[in-house]
Amino acid sequence: MSIVIPTSTSVTESAVIHAPLSTVWHLIKLNSFPEWWGALEKSETVKGVSDETDVVKWTFKDGTVVEIKQEAHSAIDHYITYSAITSTPAVTYSSVISTIRLYPVTSGKSAQSTFIQWTANFSGDADAGVIQDARYKRQEGLADLAKKVEK
Repeated sequence: MSIVIPTSTSVTESAVIHAPLSTVWHLIKLNSFPEWWGALEKSETVKGVSDETDVVKWTFKDGTVVEIKQEAHSAIDHYITYSAITSTPAVTYSSVISTIRLYPVTSGKSAQSTFIQWTANFSGDADAGVIQDARYKRQEGLADLAKKVEK
């Protein structure tokens, strides 16, 4: 019998990126993630999956291939929400939905910067290892994004 460690099924990572929101927002498109996220090798648009929304295939440098569906996008409120719909190799949980949201920093020492928040909400069958991995990947991704845009 295995021991199940109770864990939260949500992850939130955030950062202040020292670049204007318009510069950062330009890169927050599913096909643009490989331009800044070091874990990704490439992104390709998947044709014929849905007439209503964008689906892309992300190929990670470790060989994992995940089809990502854009669930919501707002150029006004500066967020994108996406879900993983397939994964090779298969994942150990039923579902995950992620959101990246940007806010302009308008005053103080970080004025003209961008506050960015990257969340993931997993199904209840995600274990502590999955949650920790998601936390690490988001921290790494935010650091990569900062390196891409900060001068």
